[in-house]
Amino acid sequence: MTTLTDPPKAGFRLSQLIYDTRYRSITIQVIAMILVVLGLYWLVNNTIQNLAALGKDFDFGFLSQPAGYDINQRLVEYTSQSTHGSAAFVGILNTLLVAFLGCILATILGVIAGVLRLSKNWIVNKLMAVYVEGFRNVPLLLWIIAIFALMTEGMPQPRDFKVGGDAAMILGESVAVTNRGVYVPGVVLENGWFANPAVNWLVIIGTLIVSLFVIRLIRRRADRIQEATGVRPTTWWQQLALLIVPAGLVLFLMGAAMQYPYIRGFNFTDGIHLRNSLIALWLALSLYTGAFIAEIVRAGILAISKGQSEAAAALGLRPSRTMNLVILPQAMRVIIPPLISQYLNLTKNSSLAIAVGYMDVRSTLGGITINQTGRELEGMLLLGAFYLVLSLLISGVMNVYNNRTQLKER
Repeated sequence: MTTLTDPPKAGFRLSQLIYDTRYRSITIQVIAMILVVLGLYWLVNNTIQNLAALGKDFDFGFLSQPAGYDINQRLVEYTSQSTHGSAAFVGILNTLLVAFLGCILATILGVIAGVLRLSKNWIVNKLMAVYVEGFRNVPLLLWIIAIFALMTEGMPQPRDFKVGGDAAMILGESVAVTNRGVYVPGVVLENGWFANPAVNWLVIIGTLIVSLFVIRLIRRRADRIQEATGVRPTTWWQQLALLIVPAGLVLFLMGAAMQYPYIRGFNFTDGIHLRNSLIALWLALSLYTGAFIAEIVRAGILAISKGQSEAAAALGLRPSRTMNLVILPQAMRVIIPPLISQYLNLTKNSSLAIAVGYMDVRSTLGGITINQTGRELEGMLLLGAFYLVLSLLISGVMNVYNNRTQLKER
């Protein structure tokens, strides 16, 4: 309720959108959004006009057309008569394979090298420094080509493994390293439940995932008991049984059997053939990214106060136990954020596979398919969308883990 003595309220003026701090930020955001929308509209409209001038339209129907080319490395069934969509899917699986293997090996190498760089042993310290500086300061493409050339030119030919030859298989006559790749034992499912082998392996992987989930529940229960009573129950045998028994039972029911490679004619047959292109790309990505991860791990360890190590030593813990139980768990809070970036870099750097002929999604969808169909825009949009979604998934999963390892402030 107003009175005669209250000052009159000022009305809204357009000048307030610029000079009034209550409205200025909103004004700037609205103008910026309008400019972005107009820019996107101009870009899309210009693209449509250029495509029309070239007699092209915007269509993804090419994905259902026959591909007409072979893919040398594949995880699922594929022939040259399969569609371009199938070829893209095979390339996606190949990209996921090398990215997954690369992240695992790079993490192992990075953690080991990062810890050893802090070793008091002069030789070990300098050797790790040479590894880190050597791989970080040489372009990744050169390492990929160098390892590929070493595998192709420096390894024996398959015919050398014949009786009386100069080469011999390793690990109990089960693995052959040749200039055509590495041949390792494989597992075949003689009584698979489904006609498609990929579905059978998905069932096995799903069984492992369920087992890991139950193991996690058992660990949480053990943690609650330990917090309540101070005594942690023995659960290792339960966890081991859950990890082995269900998957082993499914493998047994599917008639799983080992298939070893053997020489026949001029080449090896059976088993799993890991091509030189896959090995070169995998090792180069792992060694290169592992050098960066090593520096991240070293920085994370140095970020922990020396008092933590001194307190652990005062309690009688050995240096190795101190590192595993005291230092690294605390250092993970510093290590995880930059580690996410390295995983993303490794995944995107896998597109260099085209240099050694590894058929990833860049070579299939972003290479041969585009050249054959002339759908450059559609192909590159799909390729960019794949890398975007994959990067967001990796970042999201790692951020969830990062949030769990961070200090919880009250």
